[in-house]
Amino acid sequence: MGKVFCIVGKSSSGKDTIYKKLLGTSTLHLKRIVLYTTRPIRAGEREGVEYHFTSPERMNHLQKEGRIIESRSYDTAYGIWHYFMAKDDQVDLERFDYLVIGTLESYAMIRDYFGHDKVVPIYIDLDDGERLTRALRREKEQSEPKYEEMCRRFLADAKDFSADNLERAGIRRCFINKDLQSCLSEITAYILSFQGA
Repeated sequence: MGKVFCIVGKSSSGKDTIYKKLLGTSTLHLKRIVLYTTRPIRAGEREGVEYHFTSPERMNHLQKEGRIIESRSYDTAYGIWHYFMAKDDQVDLERFDYLVIGTLESYAMIRDYFGHDKVVPIYIDLDDGERLTRALRREKEQSEPKYEEMCRRFLADAKDFSADNLERAGIRRCFINKDLQSCLSEITAYILSFQGA
């Protein structure tokens, strides 16, 4: 029976980089689950790769059809942005293991939908100073930097990933992304332990 490995962590902790590296690790045989978002596409992103970029109207339609597994909304400086996972035939746990990026709340909803025994959290963390430096560097590369939103996310992370919230989510294992290769090695061994390797 397959597993859904759910990467969670604060903004700019390296989740996207780790996600891509893990998907490219042939020994893990992980499939991707592409989430949906109503936020604007960023420079360098591609439809169907990082996200399915969609409209709030399409999201409402899927909601009415009962096809949304988990969703979260952020009241940003640029309007409300939605992120969600849809029932869209991407997941076959009889045959494959999957990798997805989410928040603590989305992890809990995915876990409740697929089952506690089928969803495994991978919590990535990093020093706040380094995260802020990375976030600023990334935002500067955008054609229209959204610094207010970057700051909002950074401040929200302290509350979202509090020790109490991590405990409530049942997350006790943390992978520190100070050195990418070391962090990847630890996570790879962790995933393999669930795959019976």
